[in-house]
Amino acid sequence: MTHKIRYGGDYNPEQWPETVWEEDHRLFTTAGIDTLTVGVFSWSLTQPAEDTYDFTVLDRILDRAAAEGRQVCLATGTAALPPWLARAYPEVNRTDFEGRRHRYGQRHNFCPSSPAYRRLATALAGRLAERYAHHPALITWHINNEYGGACYCDLCAEAFRDWLRDRHGTLDALNDAWWTTFWSHRYTDWAEIEPPSALTEHWRGPDHTAFQGITLDYQRFITDALLGCFTAEKDAIRAHDPDTPVTTNFMGLYRPLDYHRWAPHLDFASWDSYPPLDAPPTQPALAHDLMRGLKDGAPFWLMEQTPSTTACRDVNPLRRPGELRLATWQAIAHGADAALYFQMRASRGACEKYHGAVIGHAGRDDTRVFREVADVGRELAELGDATLGARTPSRTALLFDWDSWWALEISDGPSRLVRYVDVVHAYYRAAREAGADVDVVPVTADLTPYDVVLAPALHLVKGDLAERLEAVARRGGSVLATFLTARSDEHDRAFLTDLPGPLAPLMGIRIDEWDSRPADVVQPVLLEDAQVEARLVFEIVQLRGAQPVGTYGLDFYAGTPAVTRNAFGAGEGWYVATALDQPGVDRIVRRVLSRHDLIGPYADQPDLETATRVTPDGTVLLFLLNHAPAAAHLTAHTTATDLLTGKRIERDEPLTLDPLGVAVLRVQ
Repeated sequence: MTHKIRYGGDYNPEQWPETVWEEDHRLFTTAGIDTLTVGVFSWSLTQPAEDTYDFTVLDRILDRAAAEGRQVCLATGTAALPPWLARAYPEVNRTDFEGRRHRYGQRHNFCPSSPAYRRLATALAGRLAERYAHHPALITWHINNEYGGACYCDLCAEAFRDWLRDRHGTLDALNDAWWTTFWSHRYTDWAEIEPPSALTEHWRGPDHTAFQGITLDYQRFITDALLGCFTAEKDAIRAHDPDTPVTTNFMGLYRPLDYHRWAPHLDFASWDSYPPLDAPPTQPALAHDLMRGLKDGAPFWLMEQTPSTTACRDVNPLRRPGELRLATWQAIAHGADAALYFQMRASRGACEKYHGAVIGHAGRDDTRVFREVADVGRELAELGDATLGARTPSRTALLFDWDSWWALEISDGPSRLVRYVDVVHAYYRAAREAGADVDVVPVTADLTPYDVVLAPALHLVKGDLAERLEAVARRGGSVLATFLTARSDEHDRAFLTDLPGPLAPLMGIRIDEWDSRPADVVQPVLLEDAQVEARLVFEIVQLRGAQPVGTYGLDFYAGTPAVTRNAFGAGEGWYVATALDQPGVDRIVRRVLSRHDLIGPYADQPDLETATRVTPDGTVLLFLLNHAPAAAHLTAHTTATDLLTGKRIERDEPLTLDPLGVAVLRVQ
């Protein structure tokens, strides 16, 4: 088989008689499908009773894939409990936020602290590895599926207490971290601690907690508890298969789990992309770059995307002609070495029967969707291995932090209308639309490769981050922070110093007060020769060395700084004290990027996305993606060859991209 981007998707032949399999594989060949994800929800099939395993059907599925020259991403099938397990061990069913023990149903329905679940799931993973480790079709292991959700049962409560002992050591340390002298909460025995739920600290819903410290720690605990389920299955696989890569499919900008804590345990990152079809293209791009950043810039797999429509939303729009191709190439532009779909054949029943599929219920090969999938398959076959292993040479970093996400959105005040991902996306969008490649990295990342570091809404500042950001500026770089950054420490305790806490010296400002208003209240901000709008939060800034770049226009703080720039070493610290509209964010970010010559040559094309990858042999690949319904007319800024057409393009030559068109330029 040609070494190329993996192409295929989630396949559930156990739902169909084998006569259908024959036709499926014929259609797969037509569409250029070489990789199938199988077994994702097969637990009740492969283990029909606790003491019975039956791999007959799975054997035939893998054998048939191998016979057809296809390879398999083999799932352990542990994301949905079989009914017999839930009946035999009721403890395995989750207890929800309101304290209700669930009965059998749905999926992602297991308690991560259940000994029965751990024992049976790892046993199944071990049996699968023992049987298929050396199967010719096997290419990677896919543990569980889209991990998520939380449990609040007694088993989780006890496991949470053990986790807290390991993290804090003593009750005195825990009480200090959670600031439990407030409201008479000081704990004198570990057994007094309960998971924060609707019955304890959350009286008005999941985002309304009386004690941020305990809720933050429970989010971290659930992340680690589910990670423990993953690593237990991985260990069971490794006992029989030390070499085949292991992954699980993430969900991009998914708030409940801190994927940075998972990243070291994955052999490669993979994720499922289902953005709203009316979302700007920078929204899935942000998620792609976040996934790439999980493994220090290594390529990831796009494990799922719909070929046409979703089914889980109130309204499920159809991808228009060309949108599937554009989305696939966007993923590759941002680092994907595989492009897979959900689903290969439409399910006949249950909640996903209307979900988009490569092969519809009628099994036809002349539908628009099938033809588009096949056309992309042909392009990928022609591209071959040209992009495999390529990395992104970014000089701009955006810090993404789950702790700050959680802390910001569970805090009382200043405004519950501020959403972490909205703020992050605004600054990411501004940088991407200016033509900069962006690495989305954790706060622990090495910052030495970057000239620009964006830290929007970084509510918690932990460890030595402040010193490392100062080092970026001291050597000539630019650091940009925003409102509600550097308010608290890792336990969400307020800094006992002038705001923005440990970043105050770098930013050259002091903040004593902040105003918050409803979303329909607009505060004009004058940015030099332009007026933009601000909403939600307005921090009142006093200059301590910084220079004003933008000022408020109304209220008693009219004329005071809303945006500042501070010289620090050979570089600069920028602070944006309010939620600017997108034009305002664009202006500030472009000014920061221009200082480092990071504005791209096509920054004047608002619907044109660019991305750069560099292959292991040093070849530079420039991706051009036209998100507009009209053609884009450009001037080539370098000599290159378009790998999709074979056409050579000379520097300064006119270049036209079709509506929703793509070019992959190998720079000469």
